[in-house]
Amino acid sequence: MPTPYLASHLQGFGATIFAEMSALAVATGSINLGQGFPDSDGPPELLDAAVEAIKAGHNQYPPGLGIPELRQAIARHQRRWYASELNSDTEILVTAGATEAIAAAMLALLNPGDEVVVFEPLYDSYAATIAMAQGQRKVVTLRAPDYAFDAEELRAAITNRTKLILLNTPHNPTGKVFSRAELELIAQVAREHDLLVVTDEVYEHLVFSGVHIPIASLPGMRDRTLVISSAGKTFSCTGWKIGWVCGPAELVAAVRTTKQFLTYVNGGPFQYAVARGLDLGGSYFTTFIEGMRQRRDLLCDGLEKIGFDVHRPAGTYFATVDVRSVGYSDGETFCRELPHKAGVVAIPSAVFYDTDAGTSLVRFAFCKQLAVLEEALRRLGGFIS
Repeated sequence: MPTPYLASHLQGFGATIFAEMSALAVATGSINLGQGFPDSDGPPELLDAAVEAIKAGHNQYPPGLGIPELRQAIARHQRRWYASELNSDTEILVTAGATEAIAAAMLALLNPGDEVVVFEPLYDSYAATIAMAQGQRKVVTLRAPDYAFDAEELRAAITNRTKLILLNTPHNPTGKVFSRAELELIAQVAREHDLLVVTDEVYEHLVFSGVHIPIASLPGMRDRTLVISSAGKTFSCTGWKIGWVCGPAELVAAVRTTKQFLTYVNGGPFQYAVARGLDLGGSYFTTFIEGMRQRRDLLCDGLEKIGFDVHRPAGTYFATVDVRSVGYSDGETFCRELPHKAGVVAIPSAVFYDTDAGTSLVRFAFCKQLAVLEEALRRLGGFIS
């Protein structure tokens, strides 16, 4: 229902589906495979570094751009993984997670009425932050089961009011990893129409098949692209809310102008810890992805045995099922019944769509301990049978 005091351009944005379903999980004692947060902590080196920073007195406001140690570690990370050279003093900004980075980018870059092309299903904060900036979203649909998009649909979405393309790869909620060919097409459209690109790459280290390619690395894209990353997904510390923006100095400066009036600064001691985490050896990242692959396969194999049609993800820690395969036509109805009848919480994918393309789809998160996933599958199997 409408909220009387809420600005007109934000009407329709109530409590997020994640808050709603997580509350339902608590109320029913259900296993929460809805909201995407791990149920175990990150690497000990990271946790120890946070404690050390707190004890060392790093508890006051950090610099507006973020502490130099973290910005330099981010620069090393981008060089190490993507051969990207960044000036840590002008081309990197630390934010309160990726969510703030996206909001600050939309508020900084959009004028009222500017259009943003975004691929659906889209993470729910995208629609809200575009609305906050009084922009207009134009969606291009990723269609199951392979979540490809139509090139002509993308081109048709561009008008003389289009300001930027908002891209998410690896993609939440589908688990899609955009291919080089797809990224080259998006880059070509951006260059042809002189568009900015804001790319959400928080799952960059969670790729099971294919390769994560930053669109900023493609010809002609570095100077028009803002890259958003986060420590939360890579180091299983989502509650720390440490993210960052990388890009050309002029774009980063614009985002900083907005960010300073949102949170100003954030997470001083955690910034020191994330700086240490980004310099961890390759064995950490290998072990991390293999652990998540094991969880993915456990959940997806189990869901298939129960009878679900499963869209196995190439990246992220989310798997999508089509509930028509188990006798439901509507994913939201399925998700509303599931906690009460099976003691499991999932997210109806329809909340990520403007169109009806996701009506029968449901998202499960597998970033949980193996025993938790096994118990969830046992409950789901009993319910479906």
